[in-house]
Amino acid sequence: MGGAHSRHEPDWGAIRAQQEAEARARAAAEAARQEAERAAQAAQARRHFEAEQAEAARRAQAAREEAKRQRREREQAEQAARAAREAAEAWAREEREPREEENRRLQAEREAAERAAQRAAEEARQAQAAREEAERQLRDGTRPVMQHTEGFFHVAVSGIAGSGKSSLVNAFRGKHNMDLDAAAVGVNETTLVVARYPDPNPSSRFRVPLKVPDWKYFNDQGLFVFDCIIVVVNNRFTATDVAILSNARRFGIPAFIVRSKADQHIRNLMKDIGYNSDDEGGNKASYFARARDQYVAESIRSIRTNLQEANIPDQPVYLVSNVALQATVTGKTPKKMMDEVKLLTDLASTAQRHV
Repeated sequence: MGGAHSRHEPDWGAIRAQQEAEARARAAAEAARQEAERAAQAAQARRHFEAEQAEAARRAQAAREEAKRQRREREQAEQAARAAREAAEAWAREEREPREEENRRLQAEREAAERAAQRAAEEARQAQAAREEAERQLRDGTRPVMQHTEGFFHVAVSGIAGSGKSSLVNAFRGKHNMDLDAAAVGVNETTLVVARYPDPNPSSRFRVPLKVPDWKYFNDQGLFVFDCIIVVVNNRFTATDVAILSNARRFGIPAFIVRSKADQHIRNLMKDIGYNSDDEGGNKASYFARARDQYVAESIRSIRTNLQEANIPDQPVYLVSNVALQATVTGKTPKKMMDEVKLLTDLASTAQRHV
């Protein structure tokens, strides 16, 4: 009778081996979690290096997410282990003979637990490597693309293709688009490399930054070295516009929102509301006033909505005509003006405060 009973006992050696494997998996997962937390704490301790913070913060967030994922895997392994133990206890109570299918299932669960432990160890190693890379970048610092010259007021002009960056730079410098030393303009993106454009007034420099996606526009191009940033926008913000404005606030860099080509937009609106340039009897001044008022109202409303959607505090938008701006810079008084004088005045005040 006793011999018959011993044949029904479970394979306690296999169960102990499974428990040891589970314990190793839990220990490895816990070590990985602790290591990930230390990596996040190390990244947090270096947040005062704001110029390099973006990459370090992303690495720390990845480590935290990795710790959560490993914790979920550990919980799943524990649930599988509990299910296996319950099945073994039920099998012992009922004194059933071990079946080959049940043995294969338990073996598969043990192998799954071992694989989970190996993945956790590898992911912990990758998290450590990521933390070390983040620390190295913090030590080395982000290298600006262009040299920051002491004694000058550096202004970056940014914006998507076709927003009028190059024409705006030329207007600031008192240049026409066709001048030999003017920034290239075109319907396609003509500022795919960072370029420096000196102002005839030696107190400032204007640059057209590289077009790159999202937040990397700010960090990779070293925009944090500039004294002021002009963001040239269209009717709606892009992800790059939001990233630049947000990072400029974080670094305490004055940022100006500018919508250029005002004269072109107003002419288009004049046509939309019925103005015909071939009609000699048409009241051009009346159409212009209506189109101008509509353009100003729609632009301000649109920019305010964009700022709210991006969780950025409200700030003014400068509506300018590059033609009027170029004339103003060269000492002329254009007949039709928008915010050109205010933009130049506010930029000059910002430069004076910088000095």
